[in-house]
Amino acid sequence: MDVISFVLCLGLFAIIGIWSSRRSSPNKQDYLLAERNVSPLLTALSAAATKYSGYIFIGLMGYVYTHGLSAIWIAFGFFFGDLIAFLFVHRKVSEATARTGALSFAELISLWSGGNYRILRVTVALITLVFLLTYAAAQFNAGSKALHVLFGWEYYVGSIVGAGVILTYCFTGGLRASIWTDAGQSILMMFAMALLLVSAIIANGGISPFHDALNNVSPSFLDLGSERFGSFEAMALFGFGWLFNGIGVVGQPHIMVRFMALDNPDHIRKTGIIYFFWSGAFLLISITVGLAARLYIPDTGSLDAELVLPMLADVLLPGFAVGIIIGGVFAAAMSTADSQVLSCSAVLSEDFKIVGRGIGARRIATAIVVILSLVLGLVASANVFTLVIFAWSALACSIGPVVILLALGCRPSQATALIMMAVGMGVALLWRETGLNATVYEGFPGIVAALGVYVMALPFSTTSKERPKT
Repeated sequence: MDVISFVLCLGLFAIIGIWSSRRSSPNKQDYLLAERNVSPLLTALSAAATKYSGYIFIGLMGYVYTHGLSAIWIAFGFFFGDLIAFLFVHRKVSEATARTGALSFAELISLWSGGNYRILRVTVALITLVFLLTYAAAQFNAGSKALHVLFGWEYYVGSIVGAGVILTYCFTGGLRASIWTDAGQSILMMFAMALLLVSAIIANGGISPFHDALNNVSPSFLDLGSERFGSFEAMALFGFGWLFNGIGVVGQPHIMVRFMALDNPDHIRKTGIIYFFWSGAFLLISITVGLAARLYIPDTGSLDAELVLPMLADVLLPGFAVGIIIGGVFAAAMSTADSQVLSCSAVLSEDFKIVGRGIGARRIATAIVVILSLVLGLVASANVFTLVIFAWSALACSIGPVVILLALGCRPSQATALIMMAVGMGVALLWRETGLNATVYEGFPGIVAALGVYVMALPFSTTSKERPKT
């Protein structure tokens, strides 16, 4: 029964994507940006599903299982950093897209200030391609881990299944199919996580016994982090650092393209209300489910913590419901991977122009990206948590600071923007390589360093081009 319900979920996603493609037009504006007529509801749900990927079901779940409630600071950063960015950036992205007519995120950044920074466009496109391929590979890994636990399938089988479904609807409908499918997947993701939470509470006899059981796991399991980090200051610094993970959303092309496709910049507030309501509820439920996993799955030391959610589903739920949970995991993974695939496809077809013109060329680009990310996922040795954070940080610290400045009315020159990107990414990756990210998330020093480059360049600017608009 679990296989049947899982296959039904996959079939539903494919049907939604193919059905939505019937509303598509055979032009690149529709394939890449859905002709910029996406409603606030679809934009919000699609962006949420794209951001909260298989990483939440697999990577973050394992982190909460291991570290307890102190992991809430990561969710805190996800949410409030994202909110800070939304207040200053997202409307500007929508307005700039309408003004420039850009079809890719790299093109938007290169045209934003009124010029045409071709080297910047190619650089942003290259960074997008490299790190979104890594990110998409992590999504295939997330889905394959869930199928391995419950069905005993080899890891490569789950990756191939996910890639096949994504290719089916992205091939036919482009971004429009991706957005409609993501919206449906966001509903399944929320339902699957809520079903697990309710089942865990009922199995423990209610909310109060559930809380008591969590308290009994270990003295520090429900501690916010003062014991784990050693002091309030260290705990606060850890949480503050993760704010920059949330702010880094502005450097994620696969998410920001959703706001580029919004039908009207005036609808950004309505979009934000839906998006943050969904995000807040999903994060709180997810953290609680991660805590609940410790009640049913013993920490043996040798356990791969990233497998706890499918294992928990297998313990608590009947077969048909387990298939729905795995459908939720796959929904989370695919809703992110399809967005990344299409962003990389836009790089190949629009920014690099190496696959020719026309709808056929863009479909070829999509197929190439799916195959590359699938192969990378099959050979990658890192876990989902590490792969996602690595790719997110690189994009956040390279592209993110440039987008922040543009949204605030600053106009960095092409040279300044390129140096910012190199410094931001370099600092972030060096910070992670030296292990300092265990204390402070690398997005903090990376983004600050990149913005520092702009500040230091201001005195050497001979014109007003690099200064904020007044």
